[in-house]
Amino acid sequence: MTSTDSGSTPKPPAKDPWELPDVSDLTVGVLGGTGDQGRGLAYRLARAGQKVIIGSRAAERAESAAAELGLGVEGADNAGCARRSDIVVIAVPWEGHAKTLESLRNELAGKLVVDCVNPLGFDKKGAYALKPEEGSAAEQAAALLPASRVTAAFHHLSAVLLQDPAVEQIDTDVMVLGEVRADTDIVQALAARIPGMRGVFAGRLRNAHQVESLVANLISVNRRYKAHAGLRVTDV
Repeated sequence: MTSTDSGSTPKPPAKDPWELPDVSDLTVGVLGGTGDQGRGLAYRLARAGQKVIIGSRAAERAESAAAELGLGVEGADNAGCARRSDIVVIAVPWEGHAKTLESLRNELAGKLVVDCVNPLGFDKKGAYALKPEEGSAAEQAAALLPASRVTAAFHHLSAVLLQDPAVEQIDTDVMVLGEVRADTDIVQALAARIPGMRGVFAGRLRNAHQVESLVANLISVNRRYKAHAGLRVTDV
């Protein structure tokens, strides 16, 4: 008797993990887009042909930074940036993370949010990881933005390399975390828009703390070897 005869439904074939959606028509907002990390990400995405809006607390500051970047980048205050974007990257300083997200809860409702904030402290021994009460910056974002689709990615990128126009490719993998595969697929596809970069699914948001914390180790690597280290995941 065949499976059809017995009434059971054959399982569909497993989805290819590298089959990613086309994200070229999505608008990406970068909150904290006037800082080094946010500015660098905005530049790379715009250079790859993505529509980018950078946000700042002051619209004038964002507009000035956007004009310097060129490539069709626009500037707006944080609320306007969030409203006008399909995907919103959170690249604000850790100290202002919670306050910024709380103030934009309505504007970020329904949006795909990508948190790339690394909670770090610094003392005479160097950088060290902080652990937020929620577990990680990404989990804090998820708690503060219950109506948003929160993911985490872009933690381990060198702002120096991102902003250097002479660098043609950013040779690194981007670890992407989230609860819904469709959302993490979009973020992986966004990372892949940048030459040399690849997005790799790395688990649910509960695993974000160690990904965020690894930046402290990369800072130590960079200081010792005078480098701009990134990450590569092998055998994937």
